[in-house]
Amino acid sequence: MFHNFNLAMKCVFLILAALGLSVADEGSTYDHFRLPTALRPRRYDVRLLTQLENPDDFRFSGTVKIQIEVLQNTHNITVHSKDLTIDDTEITLSQIGGESTTENCITSTAVNPTHDFYILNTCKELLAGQVYELSLPFSAKLQDQLAGYYRSSYVDTVANETRWISVTQFEPASARLAFPCFDEPGYKASFAITLGYHKKYTGLSNMPVKETRPHESIPDYVWTAFEESLPMSTYLVAYSLNDFSHKPSTLPNGTLFRTWARSNAIDQCDYAAEFGPKVLNYYEELFGIKFPLSKVDQIAVPDFIAGAMENWGLVTFAENALLYSPEYSALEAKQVTANIVAHELAHQWFGNLVTMKWWTDLWLNEGFATYVASLCVEDIHPEWRTLQLVSMSNLLTMFRKDSLESSHPISRPIEMTSQISESFDEISYQKGSSVIRMMHLFLGEEAFRTGLKSYLEKYTYKNAEQDNLWESLTQAAHKIGSLPKDYDIKTIMDSWTLQTGYPVIYVTRDYTSRTAKLSQERYLLNSDVSRAHKGCWWVPLSYTSQEEKDFNNTVPKEWMECTETGESVPKTIEDLPGPDQWVIFNNQLSAPYKVNYDAQNWKLLIETLNSEDYQSIHVVNRAQLIDDVLFFAWTGEQDYEIALQVISYLQRERELLPWKSAFDNLKFVNGILQQSSVFHPQSFKRRLITPIYEHLNGINDTVASEQQQEKTILNAMVADWACLFEVSDCVAQALNYYRSWRSEANPDEVNPVPLGFRDVVYCTAIKHGSVEDWDFLWTRYQKANVATEKHIILDSLGCSQEVWVQQRYLERNFDGMGAIRKQDSTSVFQAIATSEVGFLLAKKYLMDNVDSISKFYHPQSESMSELLPPLCEQIFTRRDYDEFMNFLDSSKEQLKDIEQTISQSLETMLINVQWMERNYERFTRAIKKHV
Repeated sequence: MFHNFNLAMKCVFLILAALGLSVADEGSTYDHFRLPTALRPRRYDVRLLTQLENPDDFRFSGTVKIQIEVLQNTHNITVHSKDLTIDDTEITLSQIGGESTTENCITSTAVNPTHDFYILNTCKELLAGQVYELSLPFSAKLQDQLAGYYRSSYVDTVANETRWISVTQFEPASARLAFPCFDEPGYKASFAITLGYHKKYTGLSNMPVKETRPHESIPDYVWTAFEESLPMSTYLVAYSLNDFSHKPSTLPNGTLFRTWARSNAIDQCDYAAEFGPKVLNYYEELFGIKFPLSKVDQIAVPDFIAGAMENWGLVTFAENALLYSPEYSALEAKQVTANIVAHELAHQWFGNLVTMKWWTDLWLNEGFATYVASLCVEDIHPEWRTLQLVSMSNLLTMFRKDSLESSHPISRPIEMTSQISESFDEISYQKGSSVIRMMHLFLGEEAFRTGLKSYLEKYTYKNAEQDNLWESLTQAAHKIGSLPKDYDIKTIMDSWTLQTGYPVIYVTRDYTSRTAKLSQERYLLNSDVSRAHKGCWWVPLSYTSQEEKDFNNTVPKEWMECTETGESVPKTIEDLPGPDQWVIFNNQLSAPYKVNYDAQNWKLLIETLNSEDYQSIHVVNRAQLIDDVLFFAWTGEQDYEIALQVISYLQRERELLPWKSAFDNLKFVNGILQQSSVFHPQSFKRRLITPIYEHLNGINDTVASEQQQEKTILNAMVADWACLFEVSDCVAQALNYYRSWRSEANPDEVNPVPLGFRDVVYCTAIKHGSVEDWDFLWTRYQKANVATEKHIILDSLGCSQEVWVQQRYLERNFDGMGAIRKQDSTSVFQAIATSEVGFLLAKKYLMDNVDSISKFYHPQSESMSELLPPLCEQIFTRRDYDEFMNFLDSSKEQLKDIEQTISQSLETMLINVQWMERNYERFTRAIKKHV
């Protein structure tokens, strides 16, 4: 909710907030988005009765007792409450502690709907130093809105009936939908949860069960009380009622570890149950701190929009994030599960044990969990060799997103609750992870670990901000000697976390004096914007030469520095090789920046890449050169002639990362060309892809092995593009597999399509097939029991070339009838929008139905943000740009909580328009030379 409240009042609040003063006594006139600071909760006692038996009347009711410590005298109590009914005649307030309990009372209550405040005015003043107990009764409908405390369902296929469960999702600010509370991360307290429910269910919460006893008045109901929790933030509280089965794991250190799913999917829990305990052990070693709880439950929830959530001791997952079936899921799905489990369990320390003070530092949670998860998976599954791939993927994502002027700093001020959700994006996760990796590489292992451990120990059960972490790491680095005494982490890292964007480093060599001059500026894709004075970064410079080829040394040889006023200090590098040898900066992409060289250095690099000696350049740096040169060609800083000379070496390339880099970039050019009927460079692409497609033996099922994960992923990626451009026998092979599947007597049990190629085969068959092919696959979707398989089918159904089939699919996607779960509807829309035929339909559908779509997602309005990018990435004419801009302008009310996505979408379209006007001719000329 966006209210521009009285500016003068706002200034007063900001001044008071800056002075650390409370404005609680303003009563209901208090209108700042943060809670007043006069009170602090110490303990919550939450008793909650849930009725799940009657589908016509799902509801919950309960009482919360909050022990509140008074820090400054005040006449009122402000808590968060949203969509809850509170009977204010039943509220009690008493002073506790000391000899006796003294009754206080409530004179009146008020509501501030803008900030979800429930304000209680007290009979007597609450006095600093005293502790009070506030008891609030509450009740609400148990909705299906995927936030707060909500219901989810699945079909028991044996009994052929719908089964209901309840579960919570409180991050970032939805605990207030479940019970009145101080719903900000800085207010840590302990929680004693008691759940009342029908005895046929299992009750789970953050802590182990203390006792279960029969309900005093409702037959067949029980009360289950859970042990009191450690101090934690409200967004980490969790509970669920379900009739699931579980798979126990044994842990050497005594932590009880269980993995839960609906009974007809419990066999898909094996991998997560085996992997999870190994992850806990890894982090206990990495952080040098034992896991503080006595149990961990992981649970797969049928309706779950967040992917996964790190609630302390009760980690919740969407089914396709936790469950893995060797019969139905590709190996890549196993990697995804491993990464997500490792990410959520990293939070048990980074986020749960030590929590950010405010959402400004959300990235400390998410960037860190993303990065250490990649270390964890590499440690447990070294045979997968995923660390390079994950680091590279994070960088490629971040380079794209953060080259928009409308991007934002990693650490960003949050001025209202609706902005918090927008921070859960590629900048917090992928860029956050990339800058932590950079820091790990320049600090070295020992300083990194020592600094982390001392930070976690110092702020255990407390809240911290990024400066606290920088301090611990600087101390460790100076003590160990891995950072010069006159450098500190704060100065270096602030340049990466407090300003938007990343630099491009220009390397201009003087071949006679064997030196190079380096300069930096912010890299932007939008060429209408001046880059001058757009920031300065402290850049660790690693580099190597054609003779030395020391790519494994990622420790910086030099630094690019900034003055105190944020100007870049010019840098000269000495002792470089002569004019017949290239140099490459940023060994293994150890820091997130791009590098543009002078013409001679590019010429030398192109010669090596297009020779038998191309592997003398490290595989990550080959991927870097492709990504950099295609970006520079896009913005006109390099000629497409040069870019195509770089990528034409790919005919020799057999490794995954350079191909991933190329495909990620070509996807954007292809998106534009797919919609423009003028010129399709098919023959160039076929020439590029055919050698690797044939080298990998096409989509003939070579048995995928865990030892060759990279090859398996490359295989699927190449096949995807090969079938798109009808290379070699790709389409014919795909159609053969699909036909033989259709002719199976029992297609739900027997599927001859190779696991690693199912998405390619299904999509190709739907694209080149009939309505019967589509309907066959839709039936398989309805009958499938494995979430990853269902997901692949939904995406593939969007590949049809039939306009009416795509239209029918769009309508089915948003009809709310439950065939497609709400959490999957955005990826269905994306699948349709990125197909040649579906683009115009999806665009028109969104424009015509924006009102009903926005109601469909309410209150998860952030889901709307996922519908815009696939459309904007394919708009490239001024006319379409203006049309879409008008649509966004006239739909402000329906799109009100996704301002960030809107500005990024507009900028993306503008960048495409610029490309079309500046590069289309150059691009086609260059391509024709290479065919």
